[in-house]
This record gives sequence, C-alpha cells and structure tokens, in this order.
Amino acid sequence: MTQDNLAAPVSADSPFQPSGRRRLGRLAALLAFVLVLIAAVVAVRLLGRRGEPAAALGGHDHAAAPAGDSAMPVMLSEAQARRIGVTYAPVRLGPLGRVVRTVAIVSYDETRLKSVTARVDGWVERLYLDFTGQSVRIGDPLFSLYSPMLVSAQQELLLAKRLRASVAGGSPDAVRGAEDLLESARRRLLYWEVPASDVAEIEASGEIRKALTFRSPVEGVVIEKTVLGGQRIMAGETVFKIADLSTVWLEGEIFERDLPLVRLGLQVVAEFPALPAAPRSGRITYVYPTLNLETRTARVRVELANPRLALKPGMYATLHFAAATGSVLSVPRSAILSTGKRDLVFVRFADGSLVARDVTLGVATDDRVEILSGLAVLDTVVASATFLVDAESNLSTLLGGMGNMPGMDISPPAPPPGSKAPEAPGLRAPPKDTTRMKMPEDEHAAHRVPERE
Repeated sequence: MTQDNLAAPVSADSPFQPSGRRRLGRLAALLAFVLVLIAAVVAVRLLGRRGEPAAALGGHDHAAAPAGDSAMPVMLSEAQARRIGVTYAPVRLGPLGRVVRTVAIVSYDETRLKSVTARVDGWVERLYLDFTGQSVRIGDPLFSLYSPMLVSAQQELLLAKRLRASVAGGSPDAVRGAEDLLESARRRLLYWEVPASDVAEIEASGEIRKALTFRSPVEGVVIEKTVLGGQRIMAGETVFKIADLSTVWLEGEIFERDLPLVRLGLQVVAEFPALPAAPRSGRITYVYPTLNLETRTARVRVELANPRLALKPGMYATLHFAAATGSVLSVPRSAILSTGKRDLVFVRFADGSLVARDVTLGVATDDRVEILSGLAVLDTVVASATFLVDAESNLSTLLGGMGNMPGMDISPPAPPPGSKAPEAPGLRAPPKDTTRMKMPEDEHAAHRVPERE
C-alpha cells in the first residue's frame, strides 16, 4: 500500500477535520458544564439551601438563583400542564375549620384539694381513717392528738373562765379584762383547729382532755395518708390529703400549630375508653401559658361535673372539638413550596406565565393553609406539581444567566453570508464515508492499515 493511499481525502464536514474536532470538543465541554450546573441546582434543592450561594464553578461566581422575585417566569401550555400534572386553584376567602383531636387525662380539681396538717406537736392517739380511698364528710373525725401544748391551752381556758366568774361583781375594767382573757384562750384553741363544739364542751365540763379530736374540714376522698397510730407528728406536718371529686379536670395536649384555633369557652366533647357509652361535653376553661419543649404541645383544661364519681383521676380520654377561624385568605397546602427559610407559591397570570412569590403562612388545617401576606383574593396559584414548576423556573434562570458568562455564549452562530440557516439542534446522521475503505472486523484492527477495496 502506497503513501498516497494513506492520504485519502476527507470530507470538509467530517468530524475528523481539526476544526470539526474543536467544535465537538467545545460542544462536549458546554454540555458537561450544563449537566454539572443542573446537578448542582438539584443538590442544593434537596439540601434545602435555596437561599445560599453555590460554590463558584470554573472560576465564575454564577450560582443558581432561588425561585422568587429574581427567578424566570415559567411558561406552560395547557397540554404541558396536563402532561406533568400541574393543576391550579384560586385563592379563597373564608373561614378555615377543622376537627382537632387530642389525648387527655382526668386529674384532680386543684381548687378542691385540701391538705390536713398538724398545728401543734404531739402524738397520734387514734386514727379514724385507716386507709386511702375512704370517703369523708365535713365534720367527720380524722384523728385524736395528745399534745402538751393543747393541755396547757385548756388549762388557760378554764383559768380564764374562773377569773371572769370571780370578777363578775367588780369594776367594769376588771370584768372587761377577764372577758378579753377568756376570749383569747378560746381563739388560741380555735386557731389550732380544735372544733368549736369541743371548746364549748371543755368550758361546760370544766375538765381537761388528754387528747383532742380533729375533724375533716371538707367533703371528699382521702387520697393520701402519711401517719400511723401512736406516731409523733410535728407542727406543719401533713396528716391527710383529701380531694373533692364532684368536679374533675380533663387536661389535654394541643399541638403548637393548633393553638390559634383554641379559645376559652370553646365547646369540646370527651370520650372515655372506660365509659364508651357515656361521652361528656364541657368547655375549655384554661389554656396553660407554657409550651412543652420536647413535644411542642400546650395543655388545655376542661372542667367536668362528676356527681356519681364515675370519672376517676388517671383515666384516659379523647378530646375533640370543631374549631374555625374568621374569614381569611387560604390556598391548598399542596400549593406551598417550603424551603426551610422561605415559603413560596407560583402565581398564574393572564398570559399563562407562572411566577414564584414569597408568602407568609398562618393557621394550617388538614388540606388548606392561611395566607397572611403575599396573595390577593383574585390570584390563582399552582396547586400541584409545584416542585416541577420550581425546578423549571430555576433551570430557566440558570440557562439565562449562562449567556452572560465570558466565553459562554450558547446562542447558535450566525450563518455565513449566502448560506442557508443552520438546522435546529439535534442528532444528525454521520457524514458519508468518501474513502471507500473497508475496516477489518478483527479486534486488533486498530493496529493495521486499512486496505482499499
């Protein structure tokens, strides 16, 4: 084979020409760059870093712009919208209502709890209540207490009574002084919660009692007993705790997002697993001012009447109530695109363009969310496939910004004078082989010189 055979002519359109190879190289580099930028945009989206500038690529600081006021509008025809599943919904003005359900627990009415404490030091001579859970009425005996202080107070009472009797015919000042002394002795015993009837009996009998009986100041159930018979107790020590269960509290946990729907006086219905056929209704009487940092919930309180004591502290219940806001602007929840730092919607204009807009959110229900700012009543928003529209908006912004990069003009070159316009980008057929050279099929053909047919 001669040297002339090796220098076969090559078509001017062949990619094997040096100029063709350079064009292919530039095109390949451009496509690779575009793919890298698109991948970067998607990665930033997934990581929720919409508001942060991406790292400089190729020495240029041209990060993808987040959707918003600076993003390019998206143009979608009806056919394109149907193909990718885009639907639209109007901004609605009206109340937002939902049924809120939460778990609650029956607890004591704290205003009806009473702690029975000893006012003086002494020894318990007798207990009239042997165990917790016993019911008591006002005036029922609780325990008898021997105390040297009580014995001394009885002695002072009887001495004051004798003194008053001895000065009955004396001067008015002496009589008044004796009366004051007797009244002071009585008050001392009463302040130590000795029943007035017992004080009167001591005065009438003139006898000192070793142990005095203390009685229940309230009606209820003993929920705590801390002493035993014969035990010494100190002043201020709790002996019993009594709860009036004729009214109980129902305390439930409300999620932070539902708090705007809760208000005092709101009617609620409570259902109890232990009493499936006896739902109760009541009203919210208090919303606690603090939030649980772990569960992000706040407690609410409902007061329920409990005349037959069927509701027992510790019972589980389910609270549910229908809550509604006033007349507010709202959109479907699927229309909101949240990035962690911003909340966006895509607004549809009369020319069919879709433009991203920042919004401020309010109360959210199961299917709608309140819009505090950013939209008006007559606006129409994208209600589904919002992420796809957002990705298209960012891609348009990215490609539009690439045209301003030095050396990155992606517009097609102008055709030479007198030549026809270039074809649209796409796959072209490979150039025709004008060498009529037959390539061997052997796997080592690359090491051989092709032979002409």
